[in-house]
Amino acid sequence: MTASVTHGIRRRVRRLHIAAAGCAVAAFCSAPVAPAVAAGSAGGGKPTIVLVHGAFADGSSWNGVIQRLERRGYTVMAPANPLRGLYSDSAYIASVLRSVKGPIVLAGHSYGGSVISTAAAGNPQVKSLVYISALMPDVGESGMSLSARFPSVLNTATRSVPYQAGGGVTGTDLYLKHDKVHPVFAACLPVSEANLLAVTQRPVATTAFSEKAKVAAWKSIPSWALVSRQDMTINPDQERFEAKRAHSHTVEIDTCHVSPIARPDAVADLILQAATATATTGAPHTTRTS
Repeated sequence: MTASVTHGIRRRVRRLHIAAAGCAVAAFCSAPVAPAVAAGSAGGGKPTIVLVHGAFADGSSWNGVIQRLERRGYTVMAPANPLRGLYSDSAYIASVLRSVKGPIVLAGHSYGGSVISTAAAGNPQVKSLVYISALMPDVGESGMSLSARFPSVLNTATRSVPYQAGGGVTGTDLYLKHDKVHPVFAACLPVSEANLLAVTQRPVATTAFSEKAKVAAWKSIPSWALVSRQDMTINPDQERFEAKRAHSHTVEIDTCHVSPIARPDAVADLILQAATATATTGAPHTTRTS
């Protein structure tokens, strides 16, 4: 065989190899691609746990709880609560919930309890509500009306500051007085840690506490509640009253208002109870202490 013939055969073989490779690439690119799995849609049947923080705080207040839940294999979200008013805050959190595929366990701390009670209404994906040292208003109630029935020392610990937002919107923000954060808000934390909370606090608009609830999701969704016995921000008797009224599965522990920071173990345990609950959640509520 001459050299020119051999060279021609090799060129044809190379062309065949390139064509075959191109067909393989084309077939791969045209094959249907499975969509990415959204949070909560295929995690072995486990719900997505959504945590809503309260006034003067941010999502980092859930850090210890998040770590414990994730170690148990749960997908967790802790969206920012705008703290601008019950109606707008709950509308925002409701939109976050609609982005989650699959069942949801929704937990709220402090004012976050008011928000989840409204945000969960009408969403069939929310299977359980968990209230942590929280407000649980009924229809027509507000944080202010509840605190009038069950007074606490919070009103001695805040200062009012006018604010102006875009479009000429004005209002009043509430801040915690720095020297009141430890005794009123976070007495169960070291003073140094409470001081950090004072410096990094997020103000809350007064409309968060004055706007009256139009719905109460705990009337139709099974609920769990944690009562903080040493709470100086929300009267523990108010927390007990709310939990009893909602027929919540209730736990009482020795801690102050910032229970997700001070007792993330107990908070995570209660949320896990809600996450693993079966269809028997409609049974009478139970109360235990620890």
